[in-house]
Amino acid sequence: MPCVGDWLNNPLSIVQGIFAQNVPNSDWEKKVTEYFKEKLKENNATNWVPSLNDVPVHYLKPNSLVKFRCMVQDMFDPEFYMGVYETVDPNTKARVLHFGKYRDVAECGPQQEIDLNSSQTVTSERQTFYCVPVPGESAWVKEISFLTELLHCCGFLNPHSHAYISTSQARVSPSTSYTPSRHKRSYEEDEDMDLHPSKQKEQHMGNSCCSGSDIHGCVEPKRLETEASAGHHLISPNCSPPLDLNFPLPGEKGPACLVKVYESWESFKVNDVLEVFGVLSVDPVLSIVNSEERDSSTLDPMECMDTAEEQRVHSPPASLVPRIHVILAQKLQHINPLLPACLNEEESKTCEFVSNFMSELSPVRAELLGFLTHALLGDSLAAEYLILHLISTVYARRDVLPLGKFTVNLSGCPRNSVFTEHLYRLIQQLVPASHHLRMTIESMNHSRFIPRKDYTANRLVSGLLQLASNTSLVIDETQLEQGQLDAAGVQNVTALGNLITWQKVDYDFSYHRMEFPCNINVLITSEGRSLLPSDCQVHLQPQIIPPNMEEYMSSLLTAVLPSVLNKFRIYLSLLRLMDYSISDEVTKAVEEDFVEMRKNDPESITADDLHKMLLVARFLSLSAGQTTLSRERWLRAKQLEALRKARLQQQQCVNGNEL
Repeated sequence: MPCVGDWLNNPLSIVQGIFAQNVPNSDWEKKVTEYFKEKLKENNATNWVPSLNDVPVHYLKPNSLVKFRCMVQDMFDPEFYMGVYETVDPNTKARVLHFGKYRDVAECGPQQEIDLNSSQTVTSERQTFYCVPVPGESAWVKEISFLTELLHCCGFLNPHSHAYISTSQARVSPSTSYTPSRHKRSYEEDEDMDLHPSKQKEQHMGNSCCSGSDIHGCVEPKRLETEASAGHHLISPNCSPPLDLNFPLPGEKGPACLVKVYESWESFKVNDVLEVFGVLSVDPVLSIVNSEERDSSTLDPMECMDTAEEQRVHSPPASLVPRIHVILAQKLQHINPLLPACLNEEESKTCEFVSNFMSELSPVRAELLGFLTHALLGDSLAAEYLILHLISTVYARRDVLPLGKFTVNLSGCPRNSVFTEHLYRLIQQLVPASHHLRMTIESMNHSRFIPRKDYTANRLVSGLLQLASNTSLVIDETQLEQGQLDAAGVQNVTALGNLITWQKVDYDFSYHRMEFPCNINVLITSEGRSLLPSDCQVHLQPQIIPPNMEEYMSSLLTAVLPSVLNKFRIYLSLLRLMDYSISDEVTKAVEEDFVEMRKNDPESITADDLHKMLLVARFLSLSAGQTTLSRERWLRAKQLEALRKARLQQQQCVNGNEL
């Protein structure tokens, strides 16, 4: 019987037990899923599972249970594998059934061979997703997630559960989805293969056999790190060209993984944020198998239809791009570790955490308003609009129109100063994911904003605008100078405009464009009116001019207690998830108010102005914890809009031109 810790350290032994008890009944797969689902519900057990976001892969035990918080960057073609297969002993003719699910390589005992002609063989299908860490994920998200898991491990884990950081032995054999022949290798050769990815190659088809040899699966800290910066390729001796992990943003770190999903993969799509729990596969043999497989394929090109580049991209070395065989997976509504992972509208009404926080919402909002007012050099009106912007989200789409987007253009920002840089750093400390885009002629002309399809490698090459939902994108126009945009620059500016206006990015598939809807909060900082479209322009009016801007902005964060900062983070994430409605009574009152305003001065207000006021009223209500619009909040929204417009008119008179 497996011990208690086996579901963490050796999940395949649990699967084997369930398989043995239920075969040939096909319900064994459902029972495996239910078993792990129940285990992960017990005593915050999800925090016991080591995360690839926090722990380097070379510290993790192969074939142990791991989790990964990630974004789907690309999805490959489905692959076939042996779901159930039978081995036979040539001497005794004894037959044994095995499962191939959650494995990359087939397992069989000494003196056994796979019977490919067995009537018991079941061929199944699985979907491979290429997943990367959430682009622009804030450092505080990683730190809090890691600390939470560390506290659970130190205080509550069974001592046996710590075995995931120890070395282990793993018996491995040919792939369950492609089963070529191979020879036994020594541990030293395996380690050499692991350290030199140029020797590790994989592909999808081959011949079948099996071996009972033991290959050590232990990994030492000296082994190759899986973290690498995007834009900086993983270069190994004798490896040409280098392996690109295809991160959307430059400077990103973390592992990329091939996530193999067995059930309900149709519900997942590109750019979805997932948390997956599954079996970690980093077998060195996987690379050896595919190396021999690929070498042999050169003898007969008809054996493999994939190009060499496609094989290299779709089957990278397991030491650099580990595989996760998913047992459980869920879409994440958010990645804020301070909130419960799943918090739908019904749960938010009964959740004790939510009700407790909502009871103290008013002082949190007041503190956040004060904090942002100081960050915006004493401008409380701009701080109000910044709060509304930070809690905005696309809540619905009517035809092509995204409802709920609230792009703010903060004009009047100091030119060529550290102000915008430090403002972004403050926002970065408040939101779970963000990116700072410095808009210059050079960056527009030389950056790749739009993801494109590479048909040679059969993969989606990422771009800067391949971001997860609810990412905050801060565009800094203050560094923009006169110059000439080339064709790529014009395309990138157009892509930014489409993102802001329609909340979509048109991915480049060479022969056509494919629309990918998104939900990105865009804040534009500029000196004058932005060149890009926006939903709302707020002109900054500093009330204080610090003698040392950098020192002033840096001191704001150090002055805030960590507990208060966490309340700000919860506040902004939670309010994005809140439901909102307008009663028939208030709707009628707003309509009458609009007619009255038009009657007094038809030129002063348009249908667009009404839409903007309703948006402001929506987020103003939510910012106060109210899920319905009241007369009081409507009047406050009108007041804020009047102040904002008056400020723009005043600035226009001062400058003598349009802002």
